[in-house]
Amino acid sequence: MRLSTVILPIDRWHDGGRETWLRAEELGFHTAYTYDHLSWRTFRDGPWFGAVPTLTAAAAATTRMRLGTLVTSPNFRHPVTLAKDLLTLDDVSNGRLTLGIGAGGNGFDATALGQTAWTPRERADRFGEFVPLLDRLLTEDSVTYDGTFYSAVEARNIPGCLQRPRIPFAVAATGPRG
Repeated sequence: MRLSTVILPIDRWHDGGRETWLRAEELGFHTAYTYDHLSWRTFRDGPWFGAVPTLTAAAAATTRMRLGTLVTSPNFRHPVTLAKDLLTLDDVSNGRLTLGIGAGGNGFDATALGQTAWTPRERADRFGEFVPLLDRLLTEDSVTYDGTFYSAVEARNIPGCLQRPRIPFAVAATGPRG
């Protein structure tokens, strides 16, 4: 049986954060996830660190445990820049990354960039474009794409992911469109 855990990105790295990730590996967890949100519920007014930098630090500190996001969404991410971050994190972790990915919701992440929260239909439409584009960005050396919500012009991700054909996606989806 494989057990996983969630580690909230609320501790400064040199003030307990590093030790939490090391302890999770020492306890034998298969994977440790962290929330990829800009803030989370009652933690909104307290410390909250970015998921990708936190996972990068955890990748450098640990050696065996897989690492992942829970869950990344299009609410504040663009596939081109996210792909570059994920490619780098896959490399730093020596191929131990899993991307938890979903359509997002109406929480703090939905409006932090100043936009109006998307309807469920628009979230599903964006997600339907986001995931295939991200897949291409992580499996092809150069991608050009002009979609309804996202575009890329000769976006390069060389040398590609260590994991082949790319890092695994754990898709969080509900309903028929999910």
